[in-house]
Amino acid sequence: MEVTSPAFAFTVFGHDLATGARRGRMTTVHGVVETPAFMPVGTQASIKTLLPQEVRGTGAQIILANTYHLMLRPGLDTLVAAGGLHRFMGWNGPILTDSGGFQIFSLAGNARVRETGVTFRSHIDGSPWELGPEASISLQLGWGSDIVMALDHLVGLPADSASVRDATDRTDRWLNRCVTAFNELGGQERAALFGICQGGMDGKLRRYSAQAVADTNVNGCAIGGLSVGEPKPVMAEMLEIVTAVLPRDKPRYLMGVGSPEDLWMGVARGVDMFDCVLPTRLARNGALFTPEGRVSIKQRRFANLHGPLDPDCDCVACDQFTAAYLHHLFRAKEILGLRLASIHNLRFLARQVEDIRRSLDRNAFAPAHAAFLERYRPVAAAATEETV
Repeated sequence: MEVTSPAFAFTVFGHDLATGARRGRMTTVHGVVETPAFMPVGTQASIKTLLPQEVRGTGAQIILANTYHLMLRPGLDTLVAAGGLHRFMGWNGPILTDSGGFQIFSLAGNARVRETGVTFRSHIDGSPWELGPEASISLQLGWGSDIVMALDHLVGLPADSASVRDATDRTDRWLNRCVTAFNELGGQERAALFGICQGGMDGKLRRYSAQAVADTNVNGCAIGGLSVGEPKPVMAEMLEIVTAVLPRDKPRYLMGVGSPEDLWMGVARGVDMFDCVLPTRLARNGALFTPEGRVSIKQRRFANLHGPLDPDCDCVACDQFTAAYLHHLFRAKEILGLRLASIHNLRFLARQVEDIRRSLDRNAFAPAHAAFLERYRPVAAAATEETV
């Protein structure tokens, strides 16, 4: 199965017979992405504390930045003068940019939604900013995104059914406007456009929204509004509903999800792409992924562990330094600790999707998933990973 346009192609060339997992490849203007893939988040044109080459060294193929934040600073004019977002931030691989729709939820106190779009009060200085479907597409194309996201309306939970329905319908109408703007601006020659389905935790509404995206002329399909506080079994249920409707020949992107167990769960239900700030945010607070689960490097038990945190990990934090040294860096509040922890967590997730891809290439995804679950112990919490 393959979908192509002048600036984008996606091919599915492998399926797991026991689950919905699939193996694919995206081709963008700035490079190829093997899927399933995890995208580190560089909200403000930076993966916090890390150089672009360090991010690439973790195995990251594609990164994410955010339209709302880039609109506020440095702004479109600066990015255009710099030669585009890639040159500005020194990243030569593909970039996906979120549309700004998530900030309707995360900055709800500073946002007012109308049919024309959303008015934000800047979280920086309180200044007013207008962002509609057409403006969001124009901005993303203007600074050279490889994958452009349609503007969506996400409401926080709990919410009454009428509000969820209203936001879902508006997301559908905005998508049509985004497609029109994308085509009028010649977007197909420069980038890919992904639509986003919403629907809260209402299965019928989820199916309706997914069908609306499936029926629209977009290059890929994103699943928004999950990982916002719902129990993880509910997230899995909504995914099963949505992926049954979305086109099989287009990439499927689960937004804002980055726990290791959720990557495996999402892939098993047919998801191709993920993003989240979780690995780097946890890292900066001393929470590190290991094959057995998440640990706090600040705990005293690591003070005298004079070996790698994870002997099987090939990242610089584990290859060149000890757990005791990482513990010391965090206790001493040294910036190097944040950097090494961020590299480790990004490498851990990159290794997960590499393992997933290898298992799919060997037709062995289901036993690989079972082996992961047998060893890894998730943090007992609701799915609460998406952030500002």
